[in-house]
Amino acid sequence: MAISKEIQEFLLNDALERFLRYVKIWTTSDESSSSFPSTDNQFELGKILVEELKQLGLENVIQDDLGFVYADLPPSQGCEQVKTIGLLAHLDTSSAVNGKDVKPVIHKNYDVSEIKYVQNKDLSLTITDSPNLENYIGLDIITSQGDTLLGADDKAGIAEIMAACASWKKYSELKHGPITICFTTDEETGKHSILKVDEKRLPKICYTLDGGEMGELEFECFDAWLATFKFKGLSVHPGYAKNKMLNAIHIACRFFSELPESESPEHTEEKEGFFHLTKLQGKAEEATARLLIRDFDIKRNQRRLDYLKTMKNLYEIRYPGLEIELNFEHQYENMFRYLEKEQKVIDLAQKAIELAGLEVKIHAIRGGTDGAQLSAKGIPTPNIFTGGELFHSRKEYIPTLALQKAAEVLIYLAELWTQ
Repeated sequence: MAISKEIQEFLLNDALERFLRYVKIWTTSDESSSSFPSTDNQFELGKILVEELKQLGLENVIQDDLGFVYADLPPSQGCEQVKTIGLLAHLDTSSAVNGKDVKPVIHKNYDVSEIKYVQNKDLSLTITDSPNLENYIGLDIITSQGDTLLGADDKAGIAEIMAACASWKKYSELKHGPITICFTTDEETGKHSILKVDEKRLPKICYTLDGGEMGELEFECFDAWLATFKFKGLSVHPGYAKNKMLNAIHIACRFFSELPESESPEHTEEKEGFFHLTKLQGKAEEATARLLIRDFDIKRNQRRLDYLKTMKNLYEIRYPGLEIELNFEHQYENMFRYLEKEQKVIDLAQKAIELAGLEVKIHAIRGGTDGAQLSAKGIPTPNIFTGGELFHSRKEYIPTLALQKAAEVLIYLAELWTQ
């Protein structure tokens, strides 16, 4: 069935109202934390969602000790035997930019002109920053005030799932089988938090809503590694340091300057891999660093790991007495190796996007989602767009229409599974 204008308007208003509320709740995660979740403030949004899910008639609604929220939507009448699907989004926002005290701003009827920010006069959003803006002429655009990120990653996904749940409650003609909702914590930290999910609460087929412009469907992502370094030097009074000092922070700077510039995030696109230095700190005595290694191809990533091992050995020879501790952690796999066998899961998502009146855009994610880990665990989980753009930045934005369209896709997807 086609979604009526009335339901479309309901989805837009409901998802928008929820999104504007959710982004104001501070849920920044912390990759340096050893606790789960990494920040207590993620519990606050989860508590609100628990109450709202109960009000919408979902069952078995809980928030566990790790902050994960689970809920079950009973099937509509006559759809009791339909296969259960899961819908997931994450509660936390990136620590790359301040996520506290977000104040969303709606820019009505976008007309290609420069978007100015209330709290950052030196910042503006233009088509140069995001060419896709040209596709949103005449639409309403939501941004922050310029002093924070917006939080569409992934509060847009949460709002869209909640709006779909609200429509299933309000409109009995919308058919669906059993649906499990799961809102996760710490997706942004890359610390395998999703591996702590209660698999007994998840069905055998899931979809994440996490990033991506309108129409995007993603079932391929990076093979991801984290390298951590500790450079152990020797501090000596600089006036008497000749042939004695081993300045760890200075040596570390030289080390990372030898990574190929062409293999950095700012010089790569599509399926090109990279090294990404995210942290470097220390003194003459000791320095530490974190380096992300990304590629879609496992063998190309292995070459990068081998390159770093060779660099380590060469620097320890070049600077006698220097010690470099180098550790690797495999963060997540390219989920394509698992999802290429699950064509039906992908085909129905593609059909749902088409039914929502959008062009399907198949993209490989230059990043990762909870779906990568779940797919590796035997729960195929492709990613459906949320509609936001320029994530993890003060220029992050989302057209209000995307909130409606992503919710529409979920309505069509649930109905397709009943067939």
